[in-house]
Amino acid sequence: MMELSSYRDVSFSGPEAMRKVQNTLLQRHLAYCCEHSPYYRRVLKDCAATADNQGEMILDRLAQIPLTDKSEIERYNEDFCAVPRSRIVDIVLSSGTTGHPTPVMYTDHDLRRLAYNEEMSFKGCGMTSDDVVLLTCTIDRCFVAGLAYFLGVRSVGAAAIRSGQNSVESHWEIIKRMNPTVIVGVPTFLKKLGLYLLEKGAAPGQSGISSLVCIGEPVRDRRLALLKIGEDLETIWQAKIYSTYASSEVVTTFCECSIRQGGHLHPDLAVVEIIDRDGRVLPPGTVGEVVITPLQVEGMPLIRFKTGDMSFLIDEPCLCGRYSPRLGPVLGRKNQMMKIRGTTLYPQAVYSALEEMKAIQEYYLVVTRESELSDNLTVHVAVDETKGTTDRVTTEEVIQDQLKARLRVKPSVVIESIEAVRQQVYSPRSRKPIRYIDRR
Repeated sequence: MMELSSYRDVSFSGPEAMRKVQNTLLQRHLAYCCEHSPYYRRVLKDCAATADNQGEMILDRLAQIPLTDKSEIERYNEDFCAVPRSRIVDIVLSSGTTGHPTPVMYTDHDLRRLAYNEEMSFKGCGMTSDDVVLLTCTIDRCFVAGLAYFLGVRSVGAAAIRSGQNSVESHWEIIKRMNPTVIVGVPTFLKKLGLYLLEKGAAPGQSGISSLVCIGEPVRDRRLALLKIGEDLETIWQAKIYSTYASSEVVTTFCECSIRQGGHLHPDLAVVEIIDRDGRVLPPGTVGEVVITPLQVEGMPLIRFKTGDMSFLIDEPCLCGRYSPRLGPVLGRKNQMMKIRGTTLYPQAVYSALEEMKAIQEYYLVVTRESELSDNLTVHVAVDETKGTTDRVTTEEVIQDQLKARLRVKPSVVIESIEAVRQQVYSPRSRKPIRYIDRR
């Protein structure tokens, strides 16, 4: 059984100390994959980059190793498992490229690693054993996030309230009775919960909640400034807003520290690269696809896993004292990139623009193909005329003009009833809001 090597303070020790730790653990990881993973034993059989060259940093040769795509995990799923089935203790389902969930298998070691990862992340954003943490994410339906956050709260020594995906009414009762100090949840739901409290005459800012740990949706923009949803959460809850990033396959989370300027990498748990369309590694600050090699994973180890998420790395030392690289907010999915009349656009940019319009209650996007070189974007919205920002009635043309001012493109806009839009966005078949529909 693999032993978990913990380097809790290496992020404060400087770049060279981190590189040495990562190099040692990466070398061990590659050797483990070649010995125990049927998939990597086959793929890396003739890969010179994995050879043990004395005195040479394996980190410097990582880019020579083939990338791993999610479709390969779907196709060769059993071959990625590096332990006997008797060693698997938890199986989660990750969203697949074909629409069919893909099994990701964890051993007991992987769950301990997951707990350690979340403990380090939560402590980084100020959580202590004195906190009471309300978890508004599901722990069932083969979903790993709720389990991960619960394990992390336990490792910190804080108390967890596993309320899950309950109604706003249920969460409000729990807040009144159990006095949580931290809430973990999806930003749009946390805003909905806060607005419900205001409608009931309660003051979210006086509820004792000091921190909101936001999952599943970005709360910052390319410049690391709060998006409208983040600003709304700060105003409503009068609490500190922290963002996180993770994926089921890599068993690793990148969470903001007290400075709240990007999610910190835990050097002993992952190596992160940013690549362009051709697979070339990009320098810090350049937007590209996030590629992660999770270290010290036992059940389903991966090498250079392409997440499909678009972001960038920040390599300057953080004001918190850590030297570890930070991951910026996810700006979109690689396969969600739109090309509209010569302008490249990701859904998150449209979401941000819509969030700034007070009259917009709900929304979703539909993308279709106009030609080989251009896409069509239609924005479906529900509006509240009493919250319009101009003297004119909020019409499709008004919304189009406001979007063009922000995005440099003028999408089609369709105004629908709030019921129709919510029916599309909040499908019982999905664990997350569906705001992007690709019909290309």
